[in-house]
Amino acid sequence: MSSLEDTRKARPAQEWSSETIFRPLAQLLVDPLARRNLDPVQVVLFHTALGLYAAYSLRRGGRLTPALLIQVKTVLDNLDGQLARATGRTTETGRYLDTEMDLVVNLALNVAASGRWGVPLTVLQSLIMTTEFLWERDYRAARGEVFRAQPQSMGDHPAVLAALKAVYAAYFEPQERLLGGLFERRLRRFVPEPTPQQRRAYTPLLINRITANLGLSTQLLAFGVCMGLGRPRWYTRSLPLQAALLLGVQLWREEQVRKTKCQ
Repeated sequence: MSSLEDTRKARPAQEWSSETIFRPLAQLLVDPLARRNLDPVQVVLFHTALGLYAAYSLRRGGRLTPALLIQVKTVLDNLDGQLARATGRTTETGRYLDTEMDLVVNLALNVAASGRWGVPLTVLQSLIMTTEFLWERDYRAARGEVFRAQPQSMGDHPAVLAALKAVYAAYFEPQERLLGGLFERRLRRFVPEPTPQQRRAYTPLLINRITANLGLSTQLLAFGVCMGLGRPRWYTRSLPLQAALLLGVQLWREEQVRKTKCQ
């Protein structure tokens, strides 16, 4: 029997909502579905369909139905990775598909809540989560740690994987280059040749604890609460505030580098 520890993705900081609510619920399904040899990709496709139906329901004025569907979707979004790790079936295809289907659902929900403003808000939401990705990557790199474990299975379909990579390259990679380059330039503004100590000062654990708790499980939990209250736009209006928070965190970590320079 697999445990939460067995199926946990190694990360420097954990997301409270995922660890406390969604992963424990998903773990209840791991062993039964593993015994039925369910493909994690099927879970991804199913929770994508749930998310899209939730957006449709929200657009038609639904309140509790989309709120509940999004929470079920979030449980299953945690389940696909846990099931893949428990059964040794993590693949590149699964990773890209999960990321891109989450984007599709996020776009549908934001448009359902905010109309045409949902498109730029989805881009802003992506930038927030790309920041999480980059700060975790940089944290690990500064400490000589492996950022992403190799897939356990080679069960990829070449044509499907190539298509998914092309979508990722078109949408996510420009964001990674933009933000990654910005963060590196900000570091080198203060220390043109940063030492290992200065890179560690620039990537403290605290920033990962903050961004981890702006992760997708938390985003969808907050969105669901706002839906249930009949105020879905409260969530979309929170996205600029989240971006402002990350700007403040960025300025704070630059100050940590300045302090090491003066020592």
